[in-house]
Amino acid sequence: MSHLFVRNLTFQSNDLDKEATLMLAFDADIEGLYEEFFPVVWKVSKFGETGPYRTRATYTSQLAFSKPQVVDGNIIDAETAVKINVSERTILTEANDVYHFSPPKPGASGVLQAVNETGAIQDIAVGFMSPGDLMPQPALYFNGVGDGSHVTARFTPILRAYITSDYQETAIIRGAIDTPVVWSQDLAALAESTTWTLSRDLSNGHYTIVQS
Repeated sequence: MSHLFVRNLTFQSNDLDKEATLMLAFDADIEGLYEEFFPVVWKVSKFGETGPYRTRATYTSQLAFSKPQVVDGNIIDAETAVKINVSERTILTEANDVYHFSPPKPGASGVLQAVNETGAIQDIAVGFMSPGDLMPQPALYFNGVGDGSHVTARFTPILRAYITSDYQETAIIRGAIDTPVVWSQDLAALAESTTWTLSRDLSNGHYTIVQS
């Protein structure tokens, strides 16, 4: 089991000269992205045109599988979940309309696995535990997992930021985002608490995020 860690991220701006919406998602290029699974929007924050603005986000490296509830392309909740570590596997079963993940056991090295043994096609998400929450924050969404099939996830906490108002929190991102990445960090490589400043170049309108 790898060492668990917490990352406290603060994003701030001052006098952007234009309102901006910051969107955070774990959508770094991984094999199977937008085919076998889809990223989920983590945070959406608005920064005003004038004056100071700030938003915070906390990531905890405790991973978890969940059976998500999806409405209109958004994960609104989870029916059940189980904490899991790399190189472990769990089995999803169903009895009397109650779903259950088995306690994780050793599995394939370097990945997380969830096996669907419910007798029907299911949706499964992998995410991370947010402080104080019973259910995890979804990061990747696998839909249409067949009975007897399994989800194999390699989750690296590479968080990326975009300036876009096209998404809302917990939305399933079905295709590549058409605005450029303005920030990308492997959260495992950061200090426990970091502050980042969002700026806008008035000459060309380009946004940057640099550590404060």
